[in-house]
Amino acid sequence: MKKRKIREFLREWDEGNFDFTMETMGDLHQGPEDPGRLPPPDWKNQPLRKAEASEVKAFRALYPVLSVLLLVSVIGFLLITVLQLPPFNSADTPANTSEVIERYVAKGLTETGAVNIVAGIILDYRAFDTLGESHVLFTAVVAVMILLLLPEEEKENREEYRILHSDLILKNTARLLVPFILMFGVYIILNGHLGPGGGFSGGAVIGGGLILYAASFDRRRLQKVLNMNTYRLIVLAALSFYSLAKCNSFFCGANGLETIFTTGTPGAIFSAGLILPLNIAVGIVVSCTMYGFYAIFTRGRI
Repeated sequence: MKKRKIREFLREWDEGNFDFTMETMGDLHQGPEDPGRLPPPDWKNQPLRKAEASEVKAFRALYPVLSVLLLVSVIGFLLITVLQLPPFNSADTPANTSEVIERYVAKGLTETGAVNIVAGIILDYRAFDTLGESHVLFTAVVAVMILLLLPEEEKENREEYRILHSDLILKNTARLLVPFILMFGVYIILNGHLGPGGGFSGGAVIGGGLILYAASFDRRRLQKVLNMNTYRLIVLAALSFYSLAKCNSFFCGANGLETIFTTGTPGAIFSAGLILPLNIAVGIVVSCTMYGFYAIFTRGRI
């Protein structure tokens, strides 16, 4: 019996299907027909040895003290750094000595075509910084997927995954508000180069609307439009467009070449060059990221 058990173990080992648990290892060692086989030890309920108990006690006593010391050190370092800064509105502040700020304010409208100078800075002058921020959001979603995404066989068996939504007040409220929330988010994105708004704020509004809809109705409705494959395709397309468009813009600008994206007439909807399409790309990434976080944390999938 032992030889046959060892052969089965070697075959499963070669196929990569062997489960290394205390129960299976006990079966391999003594055989299933051994009447004197002892049950696997319950490691969770085993009493700690005296030395281990003293180490745990010392750790529990030192942990709060060390945490407080670390926080006090960080706070002290930050306060010392603040004290070294020049006084507000003095001649030594970066706002009064930097030529970059003066350039942004004086020539921002002419060079970017954006009435909203903030949008001109983050999506034109410093567009690579915004590209990095968008990739940070995507990387965060990837990390959450790696840690929390459920295997395919567990998705349908998870009890929390089959929540029955029966709150009529929540459903009717969401049915009334979600279209207006999504519309307002789109308006904020499209108006980002003309006034307050942009891809980050508009994407957050749209993401909130998607979360409200998903929390109010059956997830299968939203999953028909936004599932895992759709999410990957949309985010990849948005980030790729942002990267390629700005690389082309910077390459042409550095070499004195003309681009097809002109500044246009300031104040018009189709103006400010690449700022409008980049706002759309950023809004897509932000909205999908917010909904992705919600879906993975609550259901283990998108």
